[in-house]
Amino acid sequence: MSTPSAPAGAGLEYILTLSCPDKPGIVYAVSSFLVQHSANIIDSQQYGDPDEGRFFMRVHFSVPRPGLPIADLERDFTWVAESFHMSWQLHDKFERIKTLLMVSQLGHCLNHLLFRWSAGSLPVDITGVVSNHEVFRGLTESYKLPFHYIPVTKDSKPVAEAKLLSIIDETDTELIVLARYMQILSSEVCKRVEGRMINIHHSFLPSFKGARPYHQAYTKGVKLVGATAHYVTPDLDEGPIIEQGLVRVDHSYTPERLVEAGRDVEAQVLARAVSWHAEHRVLLNGDRTVVLM
Repeated sequence: MSTPSAPAGAGLEYILTLSCPDKPGIVYAVSSFLVQHSANIIDSQQYGDPDEGRFFMRVHFSVPRPGLPIADLERDFTWVAESFHMSWQLHDKFERIKTLLMVSQLGHCLNHLLFRWSAGSLPVDITGVVSNHEVFRGLTESYKLPFHYIPVTKDSKPVAEAKLLSIIDETDTELIVLARYMQILSSEVCKRVEGRMINIHHSFLPSFKGARPYHQAYTKGVKLVGATAHYVTPDLDEGPIIEQGLVRVDHSYTPERLVEAGRDVEAQVLARAVSWHAEHRVLLNGDRTVVLM
């Protein structure tokens, strides 16, 4: 997949995201900066958290060509950011995030992400697929992507993780997606990629841990099957939640049918979470997220 570019003759497009202590004048200051740089706001979302007293904003804007380079816009915005003690980032709208996918032996999420990427509906640049099994080498290579087989045992885990980090560094990967990768990563790796690794969990909350979660759900007679996409932290399946989804089931569902329903939800929820992260819609708010749509 080639990275899309702005249409010929169109303006340059950028996305500004920020968070800061909430106080009057933030929107006015940002808007004034954009006016001073001949920018046109395409869309804007904001949220003020009354409990934490923090303000969050995402602005998609364009500037007429030739326009200022992104480095100059960043330099000029610094005084605004410093005035309001902002944490902020400015992104080229058409620059895709380099993304590494990881999988074990269940391929529904991987297949869904690869198909959406090949169809142009997943706004990322996939740098490759990492797996501790060879099962999906053929699928990966059919998309002309690198496949990295990294077997993991108790004794080889430190070496395997070092190789994973090397691949991340060598490919300049910015986002890592655990598309049903079933190895627990060390705290050191989780801290290294904090805020840029997304996992999919087979529940609204981690209520069915361990093996055969859908069989556990069947035994409990659940009426809803769901999935949760979240950022990875050293605390297993406890990271900030990005997106959730569900499907209603009933007593007629066998364990096998529950598995099928759950896998569909997992694939869709993970794809939405990856898309929103890649579109710079997800801002961290402590242990929670703000998703600006």
